[in-house]
Amino acid sequence: MERWPWPSGGAWLLVAARALLQLLRADLRLGRPLLAALALLAALDWLCQRLLPPLAALAVLAAAGWIALSCLARPPRLPVATRAVLITGCDSGFGKEAAKKLDAMGFRVLATVLDLNSPGALELRACCSPHLKLLQMDLTKPGDISRALEFTKAHTTSTGLWGLVNNAGFNDVVADAELAPLATFRSCMEVNFFGTLQLTKGLLPLLRRSRGRIVTLGSPAGDMPYPCLGAYGTSKAAVVLLMDTFNCELLPWGVKVSVIQPGCFKTESVKNVSNWERRKQLLLTSLPQELLQAYGEDYIEHVHGQFLHSLSLALPDLSPVVDAIIDALLAAHPPSRYYPGRGVGLMYFIHYYLPEGLRRRFLQAFFISPCLPSALRPGKPGSTPTQDAAQDPDPDPSPGPSPTVAQ
Repeated sequence: MERWPWPSGGAWLLVAARALLQLLRADLRLGRPLLAALALLAALDWLCQRLLPPLAALAVLAAAGWIALSCLARPPRLPVATRAVLITGCDSGFGKEAAKKLDAMGFRVLATVLDLNSPGALELRACCSPHLKLLQMDLTKPGDISRALEFTKAHTTSTGLWGLVNNAGFNDVVADAELAPLATFRSCMEVNFFGTLQLTKGLLPLLRRSRGRIVTLGSPAGDMPYPCLGAYGTSKAAVVLLMDTFNCELLPWGVKVSVIQPGCFKTESVKNVSNWERRKQLLLTSLPQELLQAYGEDYIEHVHGQFLHSLSLALPDLSPVVDAIIDALLAAHPPSRYYPGRGVGLMYFIHYYLPEGLRRRFLQAFFISPCLPSALRPGKPGSTPTQDAAQDPDPDPSPGPSPTVAQ
């Protein structure tokens, strides 16, 4: 069989130079995906030399190379210029890091914080340019939101408002929905949904005028039933559905809406173990005696311990979420969903494609696997043989690694 006359000697230098130029023009990111694609193309090259006629081999390699470049090349981005962006929740975590990065890139950043004298606010003042403006805002207070709207209008008269990053979020209880106080559900909805709704609606005239961007931090807990995150997950599900509605309704105005569903990252709230310990004690002291007897204090301690274990496995590098925020603000055609964090893709695959029983076991194994409540344990009053037989015969008391870090 006639084989394609592959370059040799000096011709290989010319081919390599042209390939390098093509890689640079494609703005590819060096990393595992690119290295894996190059390895696959090399293997395909070897097969084509031995199995295909010259023209067919050339067509296959050209098609494979084009597909690889299309998948791996960084999407075209808009220039930063003098674009202005408002970010909520910049006291710590994703908000603070995003504010610092966007300021360094040349954005005019308006950053809201709960406390103008918090460590995060002081850090932003110290390390960012004079273009970054801080504003105190509590999303549970309509007056604060109205003041933030006026502040934003006053500081974007010359540039317009390009982007809104809804980053601020709240959760203070990790417990079964029956154990979580009703006030926690209301607090989560006030911050994560109603406050975000009021702020977003108030800024829509500015965003429609600039044909800008809305970026909202969601959570996988809003898409799947994470054990003991009912209040938080419900509020996140509500705000994500709201953003999907905005995405459809604002399409004629040219406003693009993206939701970021991050895995578990080691933000300041995650690292504050003493705060979670205090909240657990408040839950124990506030529970009605009947509920405390039915579930048992050791049940709540067990859930708390597993939750802290999952937090200990959180990813310390926040840059994947910050990069997703930047891409959602500047990509010419940003996707409606981003999933930063290791293992998040696996979680969603299991959630959407595996049977319900396996989905439930997965979330319990990789996040929180509650033990039996006190009233359901064999020999306890109220426990019946039928109930005992219906329980999982092998409840594993120790959780596996967090789904956001195991892959």
